[in-house]
Amino acid sequence: MNRIIIIICLAGVLFSCKSKKSVVTKKPNTTTRDVRKTTETPSNTKVYASNTERYVDVHRETAQQEMSLYGIPASITLAQGILESGSGNGRLAVEANNHFGIKCHGWTGQKIYHDDDAAQECFRKYKDAKYSFRDHSLFLTERSRYSKLFKLKQEDYKGWAKGLRAAGYATDPKYPQKLISLIERYKLYEFDKAVLGDNYVSYKSPVTSNRTTYTVVKGDTLYSISRRYNISVKELQNLNGLPDSAISIGQELVVKPSTKN
Repeated sequence: MNRIIIIICLAGVLFSCKSKKSVVTKKPNTTTRDVRKTTETPSNTKVYASNTERYVDVHRETAQQEMSLYGIPASITLAQGILESGSGNGRLAVEANNHFGIKCHGWTGQKIYHDDDAAQECFRKYKDAKYSFRDHSLFLTERSRYSKLFKLKQEDYKGWAKGLRAAGYATDPKYPQKLISLIERYKLYEFDKAVLGDNYVSYKSPVTSNRTTYTVVKGDTLYSISRRYNISVKELQNLNGLPDSAISIGQELVVKPSTKN
């Protein structure tokens, strides 16, 4: 009888051990689950149709601020920046944040040397592009030769474009047309509207009559054209905002003053 009891006890112990072993389970591996939950943050980078559109978007607020402070149309500032910096891709803009090709002229800050009218000319170097925009504003407001520009309406971007050329800002006879084309293509005048608000009035050039023009052909000079129309070279220069006697084939010149209606 005692033997039977001992056998039963041993059997119970063995069964208990097997039961404990079967309960043991492996700890779940959560590494894979955590990796699956990880997702990349979507990119918020803005996509532009062209470098010029990107340039406008990046610098429009700076141009508008300069307009508020100094009265220079934001459309003109942006168009000049686009044209002179290659939409921000020119060497001076990339390496010196100089968007308007402003040369040293007594500048005591950092400098960069670049081939322009002559080899290795000295240009101003800025820490940030916004300082280039400020220097552009000061350049125009502090020089008497540009004073006539500030008598124009800020809505009159065509007048500003032509006035810059007449005051000697650029030697390219097509400079005004290039600025106007950029302003109208990218609707830069909208930034002028935003600054002026209710004071903005869409500007239209005065209606004129009795205006005579002449298109330059090969072999023409200002002197030969002045002789043909019986006016002086100086009068031709004044009528067309020419700082010198340089003209180009295909250029349209006013040879008889307009009369307002």
